[in-house]
Amino acid sequence: MISEWVVSILLLFGGAFILIGSIGLIKLPDFFMRLHGPTKATTLGMASVLIASMVFFTNAENGLSVKEILITIFLLITAPISGYMLIKSAIHHKLKAKEGTKGLNNIKDD
Repeated sequence: MISEWVVSILLLFGGAFILIGSIGLIKLPDFFMRLHGPTKATTLGMASVLIASMVFFTNAENGLSVKEILITIFLLITAPISGYMLIKSAIHHKLKAKEGTKGLNNIKDD
């Protein structure tokens, strides 16, 4: 009974963060701001959904489910790295940011 509540709460939490990240990807005005949706909110949402899956299958099969832990670790490691690489590529190609974006005025070309 308690595990069902935990799984339900984690799924709702994860779904809400995935929705917020996806809306941010569509609604934010420029590339640099849009990247925050998938790298932050959606990553947290997917980690929550995978942890819910781990809790569910651990109780259903009476054993620890390691696959979801490995997927979550891989996701939490690769999402920030891919976001960093996309930002570096955008800076290298001199992609223009929306006027008023803070922090991009001090970036120097490598």
